[in-house]
Amino acid sequence: MPLFAVICRDKPGALQIRLDTRNAHLAHIRDSGIVAMAGPLIEEGEMRGSLVILEAADLDAARAWAEADPYKAAGLFASTEITEWKKVIG
Repeated sequence: MPLFAVICRDKPGALQIRLDTRNAHLAHIRDSGIVAMAGPLIEEGEMRGSLVILEAADLDAARAWAEADPYKAAGLFASTEITEWKKVIG
């Protein structure tokens, strides 16, 4: 199954939105069953984005996962990029 990288950047000053929505986001990751790995992007010691690697059937399925992310619904992200990704090492 293809892999997709979901790269999200938070809106400036939105850390509290991230913290308030984190449990719902983690449940989305857990319950979807397609997340291979995930974690926050760190800038200046603070969570300011997300990197999620999905095992999805196609780009549309990856987009649907990202659209359903509670972080998106909460308005956390300034930008979201989704691209197919090929694992080479690790």
